[in-house]
Amino acid sequence: MGKAAKAKAGKKVAAAPLGAKKTKTQKSPLFEKTPKNFKLGGDIQPRRDLTRFVRWPQYIRLQRMKKIMLMRLKMPPAIHQFHSTIDKNQATTLLRLMKKYQPETREAKKARLAEMAQQKKDGQEVKTKKPQVIKYGLNHVTTLIEEKQAK
Repeated sequence: MGKAAKAKAGKKVAAAPLGAKKTKTQKSPLFEKTPKNFKLGGDIQPRRDLTRFVRWPQYIRLQRMKKIMLMRLKMPPAIHQFHSTIDKNQATTLLRLMKKYQPETREAKKARLAEMAQQKKDGQEVKTKKPQVIKYGLNHVTTLIEEKQAK
């Protein structure tokens, strides 16, 4: 048996589905398709998406550059701890702790100084001392660290 005989005796090709009959339509010579010519003096260039080349406002450029820089740079842990906020439970416990060490009010300080002055006047030992408070403020904390008074 030759190749032609094997092809006829082999698998039959399935018929095309009912809706998929191809009919060739005659092309009208009135509507002839001509390719566009985008060279100099030719057709107008198609509209392109130019958002990448827009001069964006300064704040948008800054936030994009910051995002890229944060992705690329490794941040020391001492600075990175301020990058995200704490959850509500931690915040409440922290604020409860900080309330114990909040600075004294003007009235409390005035009363403490008056008591110290009274003790000094009577000739007794001065017992009241300045309460411990949390130091705050970037410049203040920085100077305390430089003077080795804080870590």
